[in-house]
Amino acid sequence: MKTLYGIQYLRAIAALAVVVFHAAERSGGSFRIGAAGVDVFFVISGFIMWVMSDSRPLTPARFMLDRIQRIVPIYWIVTAVMIAGALTGLFPNMRLTLDHILGSLFLIPVRSPSNGEIWPILVQGWTLNFEMFFYALFAISLAVARRIRLVFLLGIFAAFALSGWVFHPQSAILMTYTRPIILEFVAGALIGELWLKGRLPPTAIGLPLFIAAFSGFSAIQLMQLDFNEFICGPLAVALVLGTLSLERGGAMPDIPLLTYLGNGSYSIYLWHTLAISVVAKVAQSLAFPPLAAVTLSTVTGVLLGVAAYEFVEKPLRGLLKNLSWRRRPTPA
Repeated sequence: MKTLYGIQYLRAIAALAVVVFHAAERSGGSFRIGAAGVDVFFVISGFIMWVMSDSRPLTPARFMLDRIQRIVPIYWIVTAVMIAGALTGLFPNMRLTLDHILGSLFLIPVRSPSNGEIWPILVQGWTLNFEMFFYALFAISLAVARRIRLVFLLGIFAAFALSGWVFHPQSAILMTYTRPIILEFVAGALIGELWLKGRLPPTAIGLPLFIAAFSGFSAIQLMQLDFNEFICGPLAVALVLGTLSLERGGAMPDIPLLTYLGNGSYSIYLWHTLAISVVAKVAQSLAFPPLAAVTLSTVTGVLLGVAAYEFVEKPLRGLLKNLSWRRRPTPA
């Protein structure tokens, strides 16, 4: 799959939005719409998995192994850092229980003993619970005929979302997997199919879609409106669709910094809160103005994520690729 600059830019912007959201949340500022970066990530994930599976056919087992290798090891490292910090008293408000630790490590939705929320030890890891759920169902869909695969995915995800709306389950697992937000993955897959078939809207429509989505997110923030996946989901779909339309039309400039941040977006997403927690406490003790505290927390969080990308993620990915079980036999 070739590099799509627009997708890389969106990954970078979505990661930065989440970083600013957490920095503002812990520094007395307000950037609530930054949480919608997750909706953009989910749509992008559906798009990438669909296009990637078409260009590089995989068995369900191989697909899951590739996804686990990509997602889990780095997540485990950050989670281990969080557990070590809790055990040494760096996070006095964090309570650890065995079931929460195991649920966090194996990406199973479990309520946190600290606050009752359905969060893993690394709070932003809640999105990975959804990602792994999507990967598991997507892997199953790879055993279905290509011509009905998208319909299969839409049907099964719609069934989960509909059951949540009808039955209102209370268990952590069912509450998670029946949220309407899961439909954002399928929307991304649908965009992927339009991309593969060359049926994306032209630039004359893509540009207004992009502007409308950006304006919608901005209006929510500026007017301090309430929002959820019913609002941010369609905006995220419009943003991704508009961006890809511009890309297909040749209207996407080369911005190396955003491409790089897009490549490192996963590490930035996982690691940034560790830096923000420290900087926010220091800024509060020194009575920094909120804007200065948010700015410093954001920059520090991004820098830690970039460092983790260079010195943890990239070497680890290289190491895992060289393991014997990853090697494919050479054709005779």
